[in-house]
Amino acid sequence: MNFIYAIILFGFLIFIHELGHFLAAKLSGVRVLKFSIGFGPKLIGRKIGETEYLLSAIPLGGYVKMYGEEVGEEAIDEKRSFKHQPVYKKIFIVLAGPLFNILVAIFIFWIIFVHGVPVLKPIIGEVMENSPAQLSGLQKGDKILEIEGQKINNWFEMASFIQQNPGKDLNFKIEREGRAIELKIKPEAKETKNLFGEKISVGQIGIKPSEEFFIQKENPINAFSKSIEKCYEIIELTYLTIVKIFQRVVSTEVIGGPILIFQAAGKTAEQGFISFLSFAAIISINLGILNLLPIPVLDGGHILFFIIEGIRRKPLSEKFIALSQKIGIAFLIALMMLAFYNDILRVLNPSKMPIGK
Repeated sequence: MNFIYAIILFGFLIFIHELGHFLAAKLSGVRVLKFSIGFGPKLIGRKIGETEYLLSAIPLGGYVKMYGEEVGEEAIDEKRSFKHQPVYKKIFIVLAGPLFNILVAIFIFWIIFVHGVPVLKPIIGEVMENSPAQLSGLQKGDKILEIEGQKINNWFEMASFIQQNPGKDLNFKIEREGRAIELKIKPEAKETKNLFGEKISVGQIGIKPSEEFFIQKENPINAFSKSIEKCYEIIELTYLTIVKIFQRVVSTEVIGGPILIFQAAGKTAEQGFISFLSFAAIISINLGILNLLPIPVLDGGHILFFIIEGIRRKPLSEKFIALSQKIGIAFLIALMMLAFYNDILRVLNPSKMPIGK
């Protein structure tokens, strides 16, 4: 089943990405010769109008082939040739693929927030011995209503507020047996590690949540706003992770390939449709962002060349583009080999699997 879920996910996200390129090319008046899901030999295909639509054998990507796009290719009809378009149109066509991936992620998160997600209630399930919470009078069953006048809707909001204010006296408003009570609690500064393994200081008061959940739904307008915020957080985290890898703060072991995605797709699908949708949105954002990296062959590399072309007022030499594409392909092959190597290690040692721990 993992394979089926992963194929559905891959196919959908690849289709969305290539659809962005395709529609932008059509809007720009560029002739599209082929629209393919997958690489390599054609499995099935049909020509409709001037475009051949294909399903190819290797389901690890896709492509939109445009008239006059390839290096050294002569174009008789310059008006419909990609190569002869103004720089802004070429950037628009190339940027549309990653942009569609991000837009579809926003739409997926919008669906999730409107549908509703299970969240922990801000109700105390356990108070640690001699903790700031116990010394201040917090008890099991207390519900946190406000901190410093800020309304608390769920456990995550409460925990985030406490973690961000170590060593500060905070005014808590709680509900206990139907009565509102005010307490002052000073979160204790504790050293821990963030997502990247870096040591940070956070506030803790020594409490654990109850097992009580509720379904938090948003109206369509709030859901749209929250989905944009969520996508921004993931984009920021993705770029930060890439920077941390180059800084050697984060190990290259975090890099995963198709096997990891296949396993994760199956696990999230088992957890429910909402979990699978969330995973799809995250992968869609990652696909869009990674394609924008300024590496020749990727969309970001093409955009970089077009920006240089706009500044120089003339295209880069075809020899330079061909050479840089070879370097880009070599880099991507090396990256894929590393991803497959990490995937194989995870299969042999499931404890290293980052999903479902």
